[in-house]
Amino acid sequence: MKKVFALLSIVGLLTFANFNGVMAQDTVTTEEATEQVAAATDEAQPAEEEVVAAAGDETHSFHQMLKEKYIQGGAGWMTPVLLCLIFGMALIIERVLYLNMASTNVKKLLEGIEDNVKNGNYEGAKELCRDTRGPVASIFYQGLDRVDQGLDNVEKAVTSYGGVQMARLENNLTWIALFIALAPSFGFLGTVVGMVQAFDDIETAGDISPTVVAGGMKVALLTTIFGLITAIILQIFYNYILTKIESLVDQMEDGSISFMDILVKYRK
Repeated sequence: MKKVFALLSIVGLLTFANFNGVMAQDTVTTEEATEQVAAATDEAQPAEEEVVAAAGDETHSFHQMLKEKYIQGGAGWMTPVLLCLIFGMALIIERVLYLNMASTNVKKLLEGIEDNVKNGNYEGAKELCRDTRGPVASIFYQGLDRVDQGLDNVEKAVTSYGGVQMARLENNLTWIALFIALAPSFGFLGTVVGMVQAFDDIETAGDISPTVVAGGMKVALLTTIFGLITAIILQIFYNYILTKIESLVDQMEDGSISFMDILVKYRK
């Protein structure tokens, strides 16, 4: 029995010792893992800062690149292209704002006019047109203002004033088209002048050096690149404006027909 108890005691001690060793190893492993995570975190923070710094450098380098390309292309030729972009965008913004403000809910306006005309309240219909913005309301007002002169005069007034409103909608479009044409033209002109200067450099060097040719051609083509980019940007907005004008003209024509039908129906 004593040998059995002694054997059990030895086995228990060995098991307890192994258990303590495993626990100690786990503790060390946990501490090492914690230290590794902390070290990785410390390393990640500078890495993140480097990424942010790299992003900032990238943004800065993009603006710096534009500035360098602008200078390389020659301020004398790049400035006209830049002015075409600035003035063209200014006119485009003015047209977009004007056309958006010129939009009218024609159906609602015609319903209000019909309610007033049906009751013989032409002054109320004119007041409604005065309180509504847009070329359609202005055309209706001109027609109501001549309703006492007969429907023929009303139709003439609506047609004539419709032409006036169309001209106002198309205001400044010729200038935008001019800047669209001028931007690549200045770019091509700068390219031709730059190529002439490149050939002058070759003549001065007395040898066709790839460095001289490549550098001169690169600088010469920069003006064309910027001119084409400017023309593309202006052309996109120009087409949007044309589409908006066509929509407003359709509203004016359809609204004018419905307006005359209302007057014919309720005119006494």
